[in-house]
Amino acid sequence: MRYVMENIILKYTFGFSLILICTFAGQYGNLIQAQETNSERIVFYNVENLFDTENDSIKNDEEFLPDGPKNWNNYRFYDKLNNIYRVILSIGEWDPPAIVGLCEIENRFVLNQLVYQTPLKRFDYKIIHFESPDRRGIDVALIYRYHKFEPLSSETIQIDFPFNSYSKTRDILYVKGVFFEIDTVHLFINHWPSRWGGYLKTKPKREYVASQLKSKVDSLFSTDKNPNIIIMGDFNDEPWDESIKNVLDAKMDTTGNGKKYLINLMAKYEKDWLTGTSKYKEDWNIIDQFIISGNLISGHNIIQISNEGAQIHNVDFLLEEDKTHGGEKPFRTFVGYKYNGGYSDHLPIYIDIIKK
Repeated sequence: MRYVMENIILKYTFGFSLILICTFAGQYGNLIQAQETNSERIVFYNVENLFDTENDSIKNDEEFLPDGPKNWNNYRFYDKLNNIYRVILSIGEWDPPAIVGLCEIENRFVLNQLVYQTPLKRFDYKIIHFESPDRRGIDVALIYRYHKFEPLSSETIQIDFPFNSYSKTRDILYVKGVFFEIDTVHLFINHWPSRWGGYLKTKPKREYVASQLKSKVDSLFSTDKNPNIIIMGDFNDEPWDESIKNVLDAKMDTTGNGKKYLINLMAKYEKDWLTGTSKYKEDWNIIDQFIISGNLISGHNIIQISNEGAQIHNVDFLLEEDKTHGGEKPFRTFVGYKYNGGYSDHLPIYIDIIKK
């Protein structure tokens, strides 16, 4: 009971603080937008099943309906939206993130509600989203502050498994744009197939998705002298798993001298078994990751990733006591079919990109 009350107090204390922040932003928004900055924050967040309450006949969304097994209703939907905007603003502190990659988004409607019907609307976020063929209807998306990041083009990398044409998964979202009005970046937002059904059975799917992403990355390396590549997502594999380490060929360290290779910024957590982005039973996992091209840490680029590298946003209000396995775990929306009122079963991650 004490732990529940602490979470409630944290939630509403934090909410009050954000009201003050948003009030300040509303009064002085133009001043904030006009400020010059040499650093911008990029976030990735698996928000855990952001569904609306309407039935979509071509999607398997029955679980998240008012008469479904989770009794998903408007109160819970809008509480979920409020939780997500609080997380995004907390990561940005006084200056909300320039870019947020999202996954487990049902459709454009829920994105519109998040961006235009919560206090995020004060920060001029725009949306990039395409419907994907995932059978549950969940997609990836990107929201961005248009005065900080200028998209030039966007498209999806569709995934068609040659060994199982019936199986469908999320597309990879590719966005090309300009940061600081000076340099182009290539962004990839991912949500690879889950391990549902067993690791070995689902392993070929993740490896195939990795091969499709690798093909796109290789084409950028071959046509661009120094491409600035930022890959983010929930990969359902860890940095040392074969799909990422071998197929995608994301290096586990930064000691190489070349620029045309990929570096996994989350590999630094390999030996920290008490840290992760999600938790299964007693084990923390690093399945949410940032992977970048080597030139972004080479020291020679106009833009660079900050020395802190990738960070996990594991603040107290996103965690709750793990009474079964000990320690803490993500404060999620549902525990099984029981409504828990939390945020997500994943913790968000972020990097800072700086202009030299």
